[in-house]
Amino acid sequence: MKFTDIAVTLATAGSLVSAQHHHNHRHVHAKRAPAGDVVYVYEFDGAPIDTNKVCEGIAAGTLKWADGQAPEGVCNTASSTAAPTPSVAPAEFLEVSSSSSSSSSSSPTPTSTSTSSSSVYTPPATSSSSTPVSSQTPTPSPSSGSSGATGLDVDFPDGEIDCSEFPSDYGAVALDYLGLGGWSGIQYVSLVGEVVSDIITAVTGDHCTEGSMCSYACPAGYQKSQWPSTQGSTGQSVGGLQCKNGKLHLTNPSLSKKICIPGEGKINVQNTLGDQIAICRTDYPGTESETIPVSVLANELQPLACPNGETYFHWQGKGTSAQYYVNPKGVSAEDACQWGDGSQPIGNWAPINIGVGQKDGYWLSIFQNKPTTNEKLDYNIRIEGDNLSGACKYENGMFHDLTGSNEDGCTVQALDGVATFVTY
Repeated sequence: MKFTDIAVTLATAGSLVSAQHHHNHRHVHAKRAPAGDVVYVYEFDGAPIDTNKVCEGIAAGTLKWADGQAPEGVCNTASSTAAPTPSVAPAEFLEVSSSSSSSSSSSPTPTSTSTSSSSVYTPPATSSSSTPVSSQTPTPSPSSGSSGATGLDVDFPDGEIDCSEFPSDYGAVALDYLGLGGWSGIQYVSLVGEVVSDIITAVTGDHCTEGSMCSYACPAGYQKSQWPSTQGSTGQSVGGLQCKNGKLHLTNPSLSKKICIPGEGKINVQNTLGDQIAICRTDYPGTESETIPVSVLANELQPLACPNGETYFHWQGKGTSAQYYVNPKGVSAEDACQWGDGSQPIGNWAPINIGVGQKDGYWLSIFQNKPTTNEKLDYNIRIEGDNLSGACKYENGMFHDLTGSNEDGCTVQALDGVATFVTY
């Protein structure tokens, strides 16, 4: 008998990444599979997990079904069918209290409010390098096409472009290595009333087809502007352009008719290493996989997009930040910025996350990619700026701020919105 494996992915029901109250994206969606008899394979963070562990976690409320869908007949007990603990926001704002930096918290419902030190930290000088750091402006050349578009500054022609055509003429960056026709992620959605009841995430070889949500990457310093107001019934996010009647349609024209918009502040990454580094942003709202690449070559400066807390995506009424996965040096964005299997410390298994958000100021964070991995990064990162509320750096496997060091992370406020993550 022929069987088809379907990966049923689970998510944590609530966990803090660090004392800085920055939350990992944990609403991973089930993958599409071809027709046929079905065998269910359970995964957590890309690693296999047996049925007993699955059912124990569901019953205890420490795991939840991705997309809220449990395979029929599994965990057929009264305890396993109980509603799991509500999950925390997948990308809530970075919040730091004056006492949070030196201790870790396991509470799934943080209530601390943002505070900042009255002192201003003057960072040490950039590590010496004889090669000057260059700045690369995020203004890509448009691809050739029949639209006559000229890139980032052109309004997207709503309902005029075929779903089979990737909109690179309007600033979007094609990620051909993912095998999705250039898209950063595709979601096949089912609507029930005003909510999305089912979300199936496309796999390599799939296409942007009728009814699907087709997400896309933007140049460094820019972020996508399109996502529908209708979101997942159990907290999953949906984002991108919609394929409807064979054409691509805007889903959030009230925010912008341009499909890529600049981030807030002047947040950068400066690479003083001798190797390239790949920094991968979570495709959010959307598949929530780390597929949005920022490739920073040796001795290069690249901008990072920081979302506006008032106007960018809100999850259950809460403003969201941007989360990036920082990979070991020498790994290309093509290899790093896609879902991994844990065999290497890259992609969703990268050692370190950095986060940026704007809400009553600009917040920057560096933290361990927990609970996924305790792997150490093979270089250091510090946050520099002329007007920071404190200090935050990752050095030799530890996080340091004005209060001391810890193994979880640190957060700092850039009082004027100007700051740089420096790798050294």
